[in-house]
Amino acid sequence: MKAILLRQPGAPTALEYVEVPTPVPGEGQILVKADTIGVSMPEVLVRRGTYNWMPPLPAIPGIEMSGIVVAHGPNVTSPAVGQGVFVSARELPVRAGCYAEYIAVPARAAYPLPAGVSLEAAACLSNYQVAYHLLHSAARGINAGSVLVYAAAGGVGSAAVQLALLSGKSVIAVVGSDAKARAVLELGAGQAINYRSEDVVGRVMHCTGGRGVDLILDPIGGKGFGRNFTMLAPFGMVISYGRLDGPPEPDLVAAMRANSTASPALRFFTIHSFDDRPDIRSAVTKKLLTHLMAGEIRPLVHARLPLAKAAQAHEMLESGAVTGKLLLKP
Repeated sequence: MKAILLRQPGAPTALEYVEVPTPVPGEGQILVKADTIGVSMPEVLVRRGTYNWMPPLPAIPGIEMSGIVVAHGPNVTSPAVGQGVFVSARELPVRAGCYAEYIAVPARAAYPLPAGVSLEAAACLSNYQVAYHLLHSAARGINAGSVLVYAAAGGVGSAAVQLALLSGKSVIAVVGSDAKARAVLELGAGQAINYRSEDVVGRVMHCTGGRGVDLILDPIGGKGFGRNFTMLAPFGMVISYGRLDGPPEPDLVAAMRANSTASPALRFFTIHSFDDRPDIRSAVTKKLLTHLMAGEIRPLVHARLPLAKAAQAHEMLESGAVTGKLLLKP
């Protein structure tokens, strides 16, 4: 079969399109033929060699795919051959393996897709898993009626916009271009702010009548992180779940004290908080599949590229020009 192989960390060119043996499903496993493969930031971090949960190299990267069950290993009867499934490497021993035409996984690690759920949409679910937990797990204790979403036109950001609206929240989206602003407004965001041409703090305070927002989802970090606390409504929370611009500024306490009359809260979040909770992962994924089946969420797809162009997909993702999700097709 064809697959993408990473032998050593490096630039996108480190992703090699190679021929490797098609896996044979072992005891308790199924063989899945890939239909659509999602491209996400964890794979970029794996490729760079900076991911805290690096698979042993050489490895086939990739944390999510959708496909069809084509064979069973010993003592497996379900999911049935011919069943569409979503495969998440979060259910596997290592966070890798999905950039390939086929993958053998434990039967329990594959989520059967309900009738009416497209294979392509299912391949985008990892972003929705993160977004769901940002809104409903990491924000625990905050009764948020409004949310500010940074990088709102990205994979996780666009998922967060949709799930926030689904839960009855008003959304202010921060994006990096007018085209991305139009995209998130079409998703239903109440306001879209182009941070390259607008004053984010001023716009947020104007849009909220000076109150601020209840919840801020920030994957950016960096030196400007402290400004988040000036945009919080009383008893609001900032959730940091990435560092695209580097670690948040070190003196966070000073930034919080400067806005202490709002009694601000801060939480750092990672999806790996649920690594030892397959029950929670399963319940949330099944809920997301229900939303997909009902048409209540719809992944925003930027482009579909052949698997052979995985390196180009990584270049596109790192450029910041992607609106929504990048997909690979075997």
